[in-house]
Amino acid sequence: MKIFRRTQTRLRGPAGDSPASVFGRRSAAHRRGWRSASRRGAAIIEFALIAPLFFLLVIGIIEFGRALMVQQVLTNASREGSRRAIVEGATVSDVQNVVTTYLSNASISSSTVTVSPNPLTNVGFGDPVTVTVTVPFSNVSWMSNPWFLGGRTLKAVSVMRGERLQ
Repeated sequence: MKIFRRTQTRLRGPAGDSPASVFGRRSAAHRRGWRSASRRGAAIIEFALIAPLFFLLVIGIIEFGRALMVQQVLTNASREGSRRAIVEGATVSDVQNVVTTYLSNASISSSTVTVSPNPLTNVGFGDPVTVTVTVPFSNVSWMSNPWFLGGRTLKAVSVMRGERLQ
């Protein structure tokens, strides 16, 4: 008899309810299912609020990453142009061809190459030669209409001393 009473007291609810009224209530699993359905609605709302900021961040990372990559290519192209400009017998068109070939190998077009002094025949030993390469970012962006850097112009300048004999 003691075992039966112990079992009966376990079936009673927190307020001392009878076993029938305890079984008549909603089960914990049923309550959890209702809560998870309401959490799914909250997750959708949270995603709708955060998604635009997340996508803006991703687009910004892509755009700035492309700008840094193109800037590095421009810097390398201007260095190659400067190396060509400082040697004996180089002309401005030779320098421009070296730079445009380097840029076209990197799939960058519509650049402007400026060499100073022009013509290079006036360069003596130790005189500085400057090669400037510019390109509008809108021409090299992977996006059709860049958001952050659309009106910017990327520029690289290299200066080397002439190695010509006098």
